[in-house]
Amino acid sequence: MTQHASVLDELTRGLPSYNPDSLSVRLAHDLIHSFVSPVGAIERVVLKNSLGRVLAEDIVSSFSVPAFDNSAMDGYAFSCKNLDLSQPVTLKVAGYSYAGHPYTTRVGFGECIRIMTGAMIPQGCDTVVQQENVKLLDETHLTIPPKTAVCGDNIRRAGENLAAGSVALTEGTVLRPAHIGLLASLGVAEVPVRRRVRVALLSTGDELRPTGMELDDGAVYDSNRAVLAAMMERLGCDVMDMGIVADDPAELEATLKTAAENADAIVTSGGVSVGVADYTKQVMANMGDVAFWSIKMRPGRPMAFGKINSGKQSAILFGLPGNPVAVMISFYFFVRDALLHMMGATHSPLVTVKAQTATNLSKRAGRTEFQRGVVTENADGLTVRTTGEQGSGILRSMAEANCIIVLPEEREQVRAGEQVDIVLLEGLA
Repeated sequence: MTQHASVLDELTRGLPSYNPDSLSVRLAHDLIHSFVSPVGAIERVVLKNSLGRVLAEDIVSSFSVPAFDNSAMDGYAFSCKNLDLSQPVTLKVAGYSYAGHPYTTRVGFGECIRIMTGAMIPQGCDTVVQQENVKLLDETHLTIPPKTAVCGDNIRRAGENLAAGSVALTEGTVLRPAHIGLLASLGVAEVPVRRRVRVALLSTGDELRPTGMELDDGAVYDSNRAVLAAMMERLGCDVMDMGIVADDPAELEATLKTAAENADAIVTSGGVSVGVADYTKQVMANMGDVAFWSIKMRPGRPMAFGKINSGKQSAILFGLPGNPVAVMISFYFFVRDALLHMMGATHSPLVTVKAQTATNLSKRAGRTEFQRGVVTENADGLTVRTTGEQGSGILRSMAEANCIIVLPEEREQVRAGEQVDIVLLEGLA
């Protein structure tokens, strides 16, 4: 992915309260969103393979859906014109109309036809009465009791779903099952989509070991790469696993160079704080432009964003913290939105809802805090409690949580019974 070297400088120049070592959550989010842009390449995939892909063009319906007036239920179709439905009405059953096998003769006054759900409404009919609401007199006659039918009832009108020439789905739609069903109803066999965003993923640190290897003294398993790969694959990215990189500047630089030459974005974890062995920050600065290093938030304060260069190639960089909870929070609230934007998806910010906190929440003013929570519904609405200890290394707390409690920078102590904003995690891509 190629970018102009001066773009970050242009974006950050003159920003209010811009401090790359201490940026507000809102400013960091806006800066990222302003800098990233959608990948340009478009490809066509068969409909059954389009789930989760981003639509690259508007889909225009070539015909009306439904294409003809049809019955909304099983019953009898007739014309209510010149009939007093407040009185009993007796009609002759002239024939049948089934889905896919329409009745082709015009239905005359005083006649009706037996009709099934989805079947075409014949000429001469404008109303369908439910089969449960009629009284059969014999094989060819029925009576509609008073006030059991309404003129125009139980008919799906041609074009009420989509009119011919109208836009069925807009460019930027992330295709979900309902969208695929809609496309199938229009006869779309191949779908124009943006190509998948390629993301290079790596972890840094001498202490890290891959799963399946025995741990030696002082070593830990690399959970960050596993969780980030899962989050990005669920989002629809093409993940390039670059493995674990040791605390060695030369090895890190070589890995980042390869990543920049082959990916649209790079996501790293670890090495962006101020430890003696945290080389990532130094190498990133030498290889490209970094817009900021730190965000006023907890967890996840040390986070880098910018661009890595390798010759004429470059890639967007997200340098995430090393602690596993901080990694997930940083991804959900910053990286997710940026990658969706790179995918060409219509802007879909995280949706917050209000909940009443069950306990006091500890909060320091001057920074945004994201606390893991469990939300439940009761007669009074939504109630939320924390998962307990909120240390950024307690990955178990993320596994137990079904929401994130968002406490903005300007808020201080939160008392039990007060309303807070939460983001539900279930179904979050």
